[in-house]
Amino acid sequence: MSMYPPSHIVEFLQHGMVLDVTIEDFPFRAYVVISEPDIERVADFVPQAQFEQEGDLHVAAIGQPEEARAQIQDITFNMNPGDAVVFLCADLAAYQAALEELGQENPQAPDLPA
Repeated sequence: MSMYPPSHIVEFLQHGMVLDVTIEDFPFRAYVVISEPDIERVADFVPQAQFEQEGDLHVAAIGQPEEARAQIQDITFNMNPGDAVVFLCADLAAYQAALEELGQENPQAPDLPA
Protein backbone atom coordinates (compact mmCIF):
# COMPACT_ATOMS: atom_id res chain seq x y z
CA MET A 1 0.00 0.00 0.00
CA SER A 2 1.32 3.41 -0.98
CA MET A 3 2.01 6.02 1.69
CA TYR A 4 0.92 8.71 -0.76
CA PRO A 5 -2.68 9.86 -1.26
CA PRO A 6 -4.75 8.59 -4.17
CA SER A 7 -4.79 10.97 -7.11
CA HIS A 8 -5.38 10.93 -10.81
CA ILE A 9 -4.27 13.17 -13.62
CA VAL A 10 -7.04 15.38 -14.99
CA GLU A 11 -5.01 17.29 -17.53
CA PHE A 12 -1.47 18.00 -18.65
CA LEU A 13 -0.47 21.65 -18.79
CA GLN A 14 2.42 23.16 -20.69
CA HIS A 15 4.45 23.51 -17.48
CA GLY A 16 2.76 20.98 -15.22
CA MET A 17 -0.42 19.06 -14.57
CA VAL A 18 -3.82 19.15 -12.92
CA LEU A 19 -4.68 16.45 -10.40
CA ASP A 20 -7.73 15.37 -8.47
CA VAL A 21 -6.36 14.34 -5.08
CA THR A 22 -7.90 12.84 -1.95
CA ILE A 23 -6.09 13.28 1.36
CA GLU A 24 -7.80 11.74 4.41
CA ASP A 25 -11.18 11.53 2.64
CA PHE A 26 -10.87 15.17 1.53
CA PRO A 27 -11.03 15.57 -2.27
CA PHE A 28 -9.58 18.62 -4.01
CA ARG A 29 -8.11 19.79 -7.31
CA ALA A 30 -4.40 20.60 -7.44
CA TYR A 31 -2.61 22.56 -10.15
CA VAL A 32 1.10 21.69 -9.95
CA VAL A 33 3.37 23.74 -12.18
CA ILE A 34 6.95 24.80 -12.60
CA SER A 35 6.83 28.55 -12.21
CA GLU A 36 8.38 31.47 -10.42
CA PRO A 37 6.55 32.17 -7.13
CA ASP A 38 4.43 34.99 -8.56
CA ILE A 39 0.72 35.08 -7.75
CA GLU A 40 0.12 36.98 -10.99
CA ARG A 41 1.07 33.79 -12.89
CA VAL A 42 -1.82 31.77 -11.40
CA ALA A 43 -4.23 32.93 -14.12
CA ASP A 44 -1.80 31.49 -16.69
CA PHE A 45 -2.43 27.97 -15.35
CA VAL A 46 -5.91 28.01 -13.84
CA PRO A 47 -8.97 28.25 -16.11
CA GLN A 48 -11.52 31.01 -15.52
CA ALA A 49 -14.12 28.37 -14.62
CA GLN A 50 -12.11 27.45 -11.50
CA PHE A 51 -12.27 31.05 -10.28
CA GLU A 52 -16.05 31.08 -10.81
CA GLN A 53 -16.71 27.93 -8.76
CA GLU A 54 -17.62 27.89 -5.11
CA GLY A 55 -14.62 27.57 -2.84
CA ASP A 56 -11.31 29.31 -2.52
CA LEU A 57 -8.20 28.98 -4.62
CA HIS A 58 -5.10 28.60 -2.45
CA VAL A 59 -1.59 29.26 -3.73
CA ALA A 60 1.70 27.94 -2.34
CA ALA A 61 5.28 28.18 -3.52
CA ILE A 62 7.58 25.19 -3.23
CA GLY A 63 11.18 26.37 -3.52
CA GLN A 64 13.02 23.18 -2.59
CA PRO A 65 12.04 19.50 -2.89
CA GLU A 66 12.29 19.02 0.88
CA GLU A 67 9.59 21.72 1.38
CA ALA A 68 6.96 19.82 -0.60
CA ARG A 69 5.49 17.67 2.18
CA ALA A 70 5.21 20.51 4.72
CA GLN A 71 3.73 22.95 2.19
CA ILE A 72 1.14 20.41 1.04
CA GLN A 73 0.21 19.45 4.61
CA ASP A 74 -0.05 23.08 5.71
CA ILE A 75 -2.25 24.17 2.84
CA THR A 76 -4.55 21.14 2.82
CA PHE A 77 -5.08 21.53 6.58
CA ASN A 78 -6.59 24.96 5.90
CA MET A 79 -8.78 23.99 2.93
CA ASN A 80 -12.56 23.62 2.85
CA PRO A 81 -14.76 21.50 0.57
CA GLY A 82 -14.78 22.93 -2.94
CA ASP A 83 -11.38 24.60 -2.58
CA ALA A 84 -8.52 24.09 -5.02
CA VAL A 85 -4.79 24.76 -4.75
CA VAL A 86 -1.99 25.88 -7.03
CA PHE A 87 1.55 24.75 -6.23
CA LEU A 88 4.16 26.98 -7.91
CA CYS A 89 7.32 24.87 -7.96
CA ALA A 90 10.67 26.61 -8.40
CA ASP A 91 12.28 23.87 -10.47
CA LEU A 92 11.92 20.33 -11.78
CA ALA A 93 13.09 18.74 -8.51
CA ALA A 94 10.50 20.68 -6.45
CA TYR A 95 7.82 19.85 -9.02
CA GLN A 96 8.59 16.13 -8.93
CA ALA A 97 8.65 16.13 -5.11
CA ALA A 98 5.25 17.87 -4.99
CA LEU A 99 3.73 15.41 -7.46
CA GLU A 100 5.10 12.48 -5.49
CA GLU A 101 3.58 13.86 -2.26
CA LEU A 102 0.28 14.19 -4.16
CA GLY A 103 0.27 10.53 -5.20
CA GLN A 104 2.07 10.58 -8.56
CA GLU A 105 4.97 8.27 -7.83
CA ASN A 106 6.77 8.49 -11.18
CA PRO A 107 5.89 11.93 -12.51
CA GLN A 108 6.94 12.83 -16.02
CA ALA A 109 8.72 16.10 -16.64
CA PRO A 110 6.67 18.84 -18.34
CA ASP A 111 7.91 21.23 -20.96
CA LEU A 112 10.00 23.66 -18.96
CA PRO A 113 9.13 27.36 -18.97
CA ALA A 114 11.31 29.57 -21.10
